[in-house]
Amino acid sequence: MIYDTIENARLYKGMNPHLDKAIDFMLTRDLNALPMGRTEIDGSNVFCNKMEASTLPAEEKLFEMHRVYMDIQIDLLGSEEVQTGEIRGFSCPDFSAEKDVGFGDCPAVASCTLTPGSFTLCLAGEPHKPGILVGDDPHLVKCVLKVRA
Repeated sequence: MIYDTIENARLYKGMNPHLDKAIDFMLTRDLNALPMGRTEIDGSNVFCNKMEASTLPAEEKLFEMHRVYMDIQIDLLGSEEVQTGEIRGFSCPDFSAEKDVGFGDCPAVASCTLTPGSFTLCLAGEPHKPGILVGDDPHLVKCVLKVRA
């Protein structure tokens, strides 16, 4: 997992051409002005899902993993903890190839607090647990950019 401020996102260009498009999008668009739901950026290679969500205590959440897409998670309103997990310990019996997601559990190895102005980049194949409650207000508005690995 990469955790940084949006203003530093350009430092991660050059790793993947689809990631470059996602970074350009997040640096040049007002993400708050996007409509809820899916916004196309580059077809199925890069797209953005803007959503409202409620955070939960860590013990009520499962880790998720994707095989095809990386996730760039950006909170627009509210905050959340995001954990990354140990892949060797990840158990995911019901992975859905159609939805590119599987849920399971594993030991957490690192975490960060995501707030407006920051982002996390979770790589394909990396277990991550977003949406963990921070403080008293569980309400989030966030964008998740899906980036083909």
